[in-house]
Amino acid sequence: MDVLTKEQRRKNMQEISNSNTKMEVVLAKALWEKGYRYRKNDKTVFGKPDLTFKRLKIAIFVDSEYFHGKDWDINKHRIKTNRKFWWKKIESNIKRDCEVNIRLKKEEWKILRFWSKDVQKNLLSCTRKIDRIISERSKAKKIF
Repeated sequence: MDVLTKEQRRKNMQEISNSNTKMEVVLAKALWEKGYRYRKNDKTVFGKPDLTFKRLKIAIFVDSEYFHGKDWDINKHRIKTNRKFWWKKIESNIKRDCEVNIRLKKEEWKILRFWSKDVQKNLLSCTRKIDRIISERSKAKKIF
């Protein structure tokens, strides 16, 4: 049983953003401060990654644990209300993420996916990983 009314739940759900989430912005600002320039939510790249370095073919996604099904086999049973809808929704998100990864890999993109909690708790680790990938790709393409 939901503790909120239908209208309250509806309002809460409408407030959830699919771009420029708090953790996306935190990661983007950290990269900007390091001098990196990127594109946000570039519609010309399949899957519309949160951040892209087009010349280096690096796509970065910051995924919500809930909506993208982190540890799905364990956590799916924690959903108590509207299970049929949420299971279908989250499983289709997981499937779409896999399809995006496959397509971008075929197009020789390097894909980095971070869970939002990882960005929140380990921002330095995330930016270091991106630094390393940018460095590797830059040397290979002789950019930067």
